[in-house]
Amino acid sequence: MRELAALDAFRSALAKAVLSGRSGPAMRDSGLLMRVVQFKGRHLLAAVVPGATEWAARARNLHLLVAVLEDAGIDYFAVRGTARAVPCVAVPAEFRADVEEVLQLVFDHNPGYVCAVPEGTPLTGRSAKTWRKLRSQQVLRLSWNVCDPTENLVFAHESGCDLEFWDEVDGELVAPRPNPVVTSAPPRAERRRAEQSLFSPVPSLYSTGRTRTLPEFTASLISDHLYPIDVVYTWVDDADPVWRAGKNAAERRLAGVRTPLHEQATNDARYTSRDELRYSLRSIHQYAPWVRNIFLVTAGQVPGWLDTDYPGLKVIDHREIFSDPTALPTFNSHAIESQLHNIPGLAEHFLYLNDDVFFGRPVRPDRFFHPNGLSKFFMSKALIPSGQIDPQDLPVDAAGKNSRGLIAQQFGTVISQKMKHTPHALRRSVLAEIEEVYARAHWVTQHSRFRSPSDIPVASSLHHYYAYNSARATTGDLRYVYIDIGDSKAEQRMNQLLARRDFDTFCINDTVVPEDREAQARMVTRFLDSYFPVPSPYELEQAETAPTRRLSQLGRGAG
Repeated sequence: MRELAALDAFRSALAKAVLSGRSGPAMRDSGLLMRVVQFKGRHLLAAVVPGATEWAARARNLHLLVAVLEDAGIDYFAVRGTARAVPCVAVPAEFRADVEEVLQLVFDHNPGYVCAVPEGTPLTGRSAKTWRKLRSQQVLRLSWNVCDPTENLVFAHESGCDLEFWDEVDGELVAPRPNPVVTSAPPRAERRRAEQSLFSPVPSLYSTGRTRTLPEFTASLISDHLYPIDVVYTWVDDADPVWRAGKNAAERRLAGVRTPLHEQATNDARYTSRDELRYSLRSIHQYAPWVRNIFLVTAGQVPGWLDTDYPGLKVIDHREIFSDPTALPTFNSHAIESQLHNIPGLAEHFLYLNDDVFFGRPVRPDRFFHPNGLSKFFMSKALIPSGQIDPQDLPVDAAGKNSRGLIAQQFGTVISQKMKHTPHALRRSVLAEIEEVYARAHWVTQHSRFRSPSDIPVASSLHHYYAYNSARATTGDLRYVYIDIGDSKAEQRMNQLLARRDFDTFCINDTVVPEDREAQARMVTRFLDSYFPVPSPYELEQAETAPTRRLSQLGRGAG
């Protein structure tokens, strides 16, 4: 188990220290390297954990607290739904003195912090003065901080584990704050064993064991997402000579046959790869561990660094999903997006991402889907231009106008807003229905090899408005930022984003080719390396600069 690998050794040493009453530092017993790091203007101690992720840091704190309580023989039970995304453990208040004594000793052996909830300054847990100061607080947050070796990622009290003290009132243990399941229980109520991941989700490659809880907390709740959610990327590498030759040939065939394409329909900025996909995958691993499978849709291309054998990851060739093979090859993202519902094995609910879209902090499924299956979408302040389609329209504006016409004809409502560059929450059945209802427009889009004025934006806009008007989607709220890397203040904005890490998702994009592509690429890579320093399990080792491969090289067709 990757990030939590040191916990068994730590737990063994910790149990011996607690039960034998030894005092003094025992950091060497845990096998963890401790380092003083800077976090939000403060200097804190943190354990250096290669491969650290925020969700796993939370699960680690839950695991450690449970280990301490069990080794000390103190009654407890895990609680659900008290503070969003932060795990929680309850202890009967009669055992508070025992808990304080044990935790003070534990923090002396393995430095950590404790503070009041909801607002409190983290204090060192090894000080008796700290515990006296917090004695009136019924909810505490504990954290054994971790950082990755670069110290770009520091997970402190915001990634901790809450500890509640339940007082006994009239023969019942009563919770000190609300939760959506049960707030009172008999002191000797049944305790059940449940996977710790029920209380603090982690990526599938991690393992944290089981914990005690009340039976009520093991039941499926109305707020639970009981269905799988996949992720789909579309990706292209314009440096691939095979792909480049196909694109050039397609452009030559169109020359003189039809109205010239808009400049932004074929410009290189639309196809340029700066390895953003590597970091977008890291963002999923870091901040969205609930994703089931990831599908990468390409024109027979495979990033040289990608581990195509990793479970839950599959590269899909365009030929596997296009209902009409004669529409290939295509260099039109609208055409490719129109076929995503044909991906074999794709879940009904999935997120569609471009490779320049990233998760910026821990997110939960409810950011994108309601527990009952309704999808959410995120409208931009940018408007679709009014009027009919004009040859001078940007491809995105022409597609928006086409979408507006279809929705008005079908539902009698007029749409005016574009969508933000975020993960798009989609339903496979809705996409299939759109293909049937708007068959002609859908067929034309599939067969447009480059973006054209006749396109419809099936996945990035039309799906959302169609689903909304048919009561299968709602508007959502997402903290998001878009950074145009061609802007003069792009680097300043990226530095602010790196320092604050306060957006759910963000997009780094450009629409025109810069004069100095290499300088721009270096700027983007510096930022992404700092924001996402931890490799994901989807990356091959020793493949930092490996060239793009073809699916045919992996034994999967002609590519």
